[in-house]
Amino acid sequence: MIQLGNNDVMRHFFVIFCFALLGASVFAQTAADTGVEATHSIVAPTASPVGKLVLFSRQIFGFRGSLLGVSAIDRSKRAFARIQAQLELPGPHAVSVKAGTVGLEVQINGATSFVVTTGDLDPAREETLEQAAQRAAAALTIAIRESAESRSLETLTRALALAVAGTALYGALIWLAARARAALVRQLVDLTHRHTPKLRVGGVALLQRDRMTRLVRLALTLVYRLLLLLLTLEWVTFVLLGFPYTRPWGESLNSYLLNLAIPVLTAAIASVPELLTALLIFYLAYLTIQALGQFFARVQSGALQLPWLDSDVVVPTQRISKVVVWLFALAMAYPYLPGSDTEAFKGLSVLVGLMLSLGASSLVGQAASGFILTYGRVFRKGDYVRLADHEGSVTEMGIFTTRIRTGMGEELTISNASILGATTKNYSRSMPGAGFVLDTTVTIGYDTPWRQVHAMLIEAASLTEGIARDPAPQVFQTALNDWYPVYRLVCHATPSEPRPRALLLSALHASIQDVFSTYGVQIMSPQYVEDPKEAKLVPPEKWYATPAAKPHV
Repeated sequence: MIQLGNNDVMRHFFVIFCFALLGASVFAQTAADTGVEATHSIVAPTASPVGKLVLFSRQIFGFRGSLLGVSAIDRSKRAFARIQAQLELPGPHAVSVKAGTVGLEVQINGATSFVVTTGDLDPAREETLEQAAQRAAAALTIAIRESAESRSLETLTRALALAVAGTALYGALIWLAARARAALVRQLVDLTHRHTPKLRVGGVALLQRDRMTRLVRLALTLVYRLLLLLLTLEWVTFVLLGFPYTRPWGESLNSYLLNLAIPVLTAAIASVPELLTALLIFYLAYLTIQALGQFFARVQSGALQLPWLDSDVVVPTQRISKVVVWLFALAMAYPYLPGSDTEAFKGLSVLVGLMLSLGASSLVGQAASGFILTYGRVFRKGDYVRLADHEGSVTEMGIFTTRIRTGMGEELTISNASILGATTKNYSRSMPGAGFVLDTTVTIGYDTPWRQVHAMLIEAASLTEGIARDPAPQVFQTALNDWYPVYRLVCHATPSEPRPRALLLSALHASIQDVFSTYGVQIMSPQYVEDPKEAKLVPPEKWYATPAAKPHV
């Protein structure tokens, strides 16, 4: 069960709140220590200083040119002092614009506060002199109204009540977001545990459950923190807009969020048609996969007979077809994916292609070996085989690896490239059904009749439980060495599991020892350092020693 404690919520809240306050201070146009002030700044290294006229934290106008020998900085200072003096006088403090001799005059109660000239126009705004003056007058009107509101107890009380209500709503939304995050973590982690093991290619799991769980939790944490950041920014904006002195900061922060969100939403809406096209391509690929699944199911059940597709290779062929269809769908849908034409997407595609080119040689070789082993019918699942130095039953055949289980209960994973490069012995192919070939060798001296050895080995095989009677066991003399011949007993066993085969081979060796001891024949192979006194020969009268039977002439 995933829970989000109060400490986690407070920690997230504190971090996001700090970022929000930092953003508010950065996005604010200016800060003021007093109710009204004038500042200046440098627009560019080569541009002349701009005298900014700021009233009650709101920028009214920016003076750029000199007037009658007065610089822009001094003009802003004089305008600030003039407005301060005008606001101390009684009256409605109405703002108006009047044409003057050198420009347009911005007036309060009919008295000029400052003059807007053509030299003050901002080239970036592309506005006329009248538009610049009207903009300055509108900003001055708002600043005067906010100054009056700041001295109203009713206005400040209402702003404080709204701030408290907004803070309560903000806390409730944070609590709901934390609960929703915890619920989503539980649901998505459960889905990850159930579906991650199903994502396999060639029998190899593409994703690990633990890593996917951590990735899901990380993704939800990022989304959760982004949501907290947005809620905090909206809360800070709402609180700042409620108070007259901080309202310009809130407007600046709010405009920044809108300028940031509108292009994103516009791009998302513009990409909807292409996204629908990509989804349609993937849906057609899904329908194709479903149709291929029904087709392969009929072939595997025997309802549909195809000379080029055996039931043994239906499953790997189905997996390969799924991969091919999805890759084709991805290639077709790639141009319609949002952002596919951006430089970042193109750079990522080049990087992925380069990584695949450098590291895919071994992967492609393994996959090609898997195809050859599968469609070459070298072995199939359940066969008892010898791969290089390992013997066991094939438990799983993949595109890249093959798994076998030995007679000692070990599971071995062998790469398909190494299997294809070595000799493979299949002990199950000669059996009509389940089972395998069982063989062993023994060396007996030349002084023991070979007919007797043959008969004893066959009798030992017949006494071993699990050895098939049909086909009957056979003995072959594979070599005539200097001191002894080599006898090879070949028989067939019915069990298909690897551990019974190991037990069966042990039981066969025990039977051979019992039978040889019964007839007084030693299994110790002779080794000579000098010629024996008598030749090691078998006289004809002992050619058919018990249990060997003399053929009827």
